Amino acid sequence: MKSKKIPADIKLKSIKEAQNEIKEIITNLENSDTNLEESMDKYNRMMHLNEHISEQFKKKLKEIRNSNFKDKRNPSNNKD
Repeated sequence: MKSKKIPADIKLKSIKEAQNEIKEIITNLENSDTNLEESMDKYNRMMHLNEHISEQFKKKLKEIRNSNFKDKRNPSNNKD
């Protein structure tokens, strides 16, 4: 699912902070009486948080792959 642009405040969050906010939203939705509009707003925020987490994981994976590629090209960097 490709959603709208991720809000700036979410982009500043670490993966752990985003995960914690998702947990808080879920707990809040499960334990309170919220109207439909508020529930939809929270759901959309969760989707943005989830997309942010996914983007951060992809970025980290790319960094790891690039690092491993450089190590394989330059074996003198290996510390085995």
